[in-house]
Amino acid sequence: MFNPLQPVLSSDAETRLPWLAEVRTRAKQNLQKTQFPTRKTEAWKYTSLKALQQNAFFSAVNSADITGVDLPTQSQIPGFDCYTLVFVNGVFKRELSDCNGLPAGAELVVFSEANAEQQTAIAEKLDTICKSEQHLFAAVNSAQICEGVYLAVQENQVLDKPVKLLYLNGGSSVSRAAQVRVLVDLSTNAEVTLLEHYLSQKSFQDNEAVLTNALTEIQLAEGARLNHYRLNLEEQTALHLGGVHVALGRNANLESFYLALGSELKRFDIVVHHRGEGAHCELRGVYLPRQKQLVDFHTCIEHVVPHCTSNEIFRGIVADSAKAVFNGRIHIHPDAQKTLAQLSNKNLLTSDKAEVDTKPELEIYADDVQCAHGATVAQLDSTALHYMQTRGVSAEEAKVMLSFGFINELINDIKHPVIAEYLRPLLAKMFARDERLMRHIA
Repeated sequence: MFNPLQPVLSSDAETRLPWLAEVRTRAKQNLQKTQFPTRKTEAWKYTSLKALQQNAFFSAVNSADITGVDLPTQSQIPGFDCYTLVFVNGVFKRELSDCNGLPAGAELVVFSEANAEQQTAIAEKLDTICKSEQHLFAAVNSAQICEGVYLAVQENQVLDKPVKLLYLNGGSSVSRAAQVRVLVDLSTNAEVTLLEHYLSQKSFQDNEAVLTNALTEIQLAEGARLNHYRLNLEEQTALHLGGVHVALGRNANLESFYLALGSELKRFDIVVHHRGEGAHCELRGVYLPRQKQLVDFHTCIEHVVPHCTSNEIFRGIVADSAKAVFNGRIHIHPDAQKTLAQLSNKNLLTSDKAEVDTKPELEIYADDVQCAHGATVAQLDSTALHYMQTRGVSAEEAKVMLSFGFINELINDIKHPVIAEYLRPLLAKMFARDERLMRHIA
């Protein structure tokens, strides 16, 4: 059977960052034990990986193949004052980045510029939160790792500005996978806002796709807080395999928001481990596949210790002949008494040909917990549509208002107002290509 990962297994060891050679070797060993998934593999039952066979994404490419860069208008978030690192096809662009004024007690470096002490810390912490032997494309990321971002904040430090990591993929004459890696380590009572911002440009050869394989590992120590945003605003030709793996210490707090537009293949694995009592995570997400696109979210909340809480809300609007997959799992371990956990996934189909496969899961081994989960799949409310038309709203405008209203609650709940204001008009345009239909939602 054809295996698009064969170049990863057969290639020689990467010469860049020799201090990460052990990480790459260990990941390749894990890959050799793992079979490439098929539709008979439960975790990939509803998601085809056929798109990976179209190009030699995982073959080594010389950085000289990376061409010039024009950052798209969407890369700018008006009023968002932040520390910024920019990567193009996985290659760090210092001339486009700005980390001036980073306060003492905070480290924000790319792997290739890390000093000896930072290299030791990075090498020790990589793959300690994500179990790459259980996640195929996380292992691929580690096997080809040659760049990344290390964000570490010392005890009781609150970073004065958000950190923005901008990833632009595409615009190259060759197909390749950008192996994106982020390692976040917040010490006791540290606090940070982190934005991962993904954009893409069409390839010079329009029939060629670009692929991002992104892995983020986050360690929050006791009382640490992270406000995390991950925005996938790539072109529909861009493929994306993403993983976010989090370990929460005692009384740590994670608040995450995910936005994913569709493409031929977009798959996100989110795994959160509650390892300290009193930890809390809040996951919210919106996905919007259209035409023949696919978006697949697989989330897993591991409650390992007592007195932890989690709240997960994802909403999707699926149009045309698009498809969405949502698999949300809450796993309550035997010692996780007094856990409070909730999961909600709601989907709106705006076409008879659209498809959603949703599966919330509860696996509970403790007897003193409060857990709830639910999923819905529905179409636009005909009664509401009729009511709005009786009030002088056209049928097309009514559909736009009801569709946008389905996700607008989550957009309004975004804590950083600048990000919310940035997203609202971008999303409004997706629902109303005719600007006359946007008067009530922009």
